[in-house]
Amino acid sequence: MPQDRSPRSSSRALGLQGLLPVVTILLVTLGSLPAASPAAGQEAADEPALETPASENAKPRIDAQASFRFIGAVPQGGLRDNISLGGGVQGFIGGWLGQGPLMLGLDVAFLGYGSTTDEVPFSSTVGPRVPVEVSTSNNVLETHLSARLQRRRGRFRPYAEGLVGFKYLFTQTRIGDDGFGDDFRDDFGDEVASSTNYDDFALSAGAGAGLDVRVFRQEEAAKTVQAVSLRLGVQYLLGTEAEYLAEGELTDENGNGRLDEDELDVRRSRTTFLQPQVGVTLRLGGTD
Repeated sequence: MPQDRSPRSSSRALGLQGLLPVVTILLVTLGSLPAASPAAGQEAADEPALETPASENAKPRIDAQASFRFIGAVPQGGLRDNISLGGGVQGFIGGWLGQGPLMLGLDVAFLGYGSTTDEVPFSSTVGPRVPVEVSTSNNVLETHLSARLQRRRGRFRPYAEGLVGFKYLFTQTRIGDDGFGDDFRDDFGDEVASSTNYDDFALSAGAGAGLDVRVFRQEEAAKTVQAVSLRLGVQYLLGTEAEYLAEGELTDENGNGRLDEDELDVRRSRTTFLQPQVGVTLRLGGTD
């Protein structure tokens, strides 16, 4: 049965107060960063310099990196009592400021924490002669601004970051046809219709750390992709209170043709995740 639902506005205020210390620490840290130069010596010799000759005809230099990661989603606190482990994908793009180690970027992740799929008749009139798939998925879209400290050169490049953003939690149901049959249904079935059954937003902030281990280096400094690294990391992302649906099928129990609120298993808690990550980082440099 759904839990008691208190006003969403009050949960926003309480959650925001809980995140204020994290945001304050992040801002103070960024404001106190020195304008340090990149590490020299062996690190500079270990990777090709990315500077271009200073001339009137020189093009702007790219000094950035992008990464793609597979992530796990381990719910924390009250969230752990309502949903199971999840997983998904995550992407990051960011660039260094000036000559120091500070990088600003955008971190976006899409993860799921449960889904169900049923095959049902298209309608009571047609019956089982035209089956369709009804799939319901529970998802979280995370969008964060990231402030990261990481050196630019070297085979081993550890990093630490702070993140501020939001989480969008939603449950969606889609209807798809059978496509080319059972063996190809998941890959080729066409979506007939879809609907968002329940959704909510939560403010989010946290910290992360990890390591980039270079596995490929480009010898030509003018190339855009200068190096490819294996990324290992973890993020701990606090989240304010939000409402979301527990895993499981959505059923019209009273047969009135719609999902009433008392038929939805709505849960409420803080939305904190521990997210281990593994992926690939592209070190970008050279000229446009």
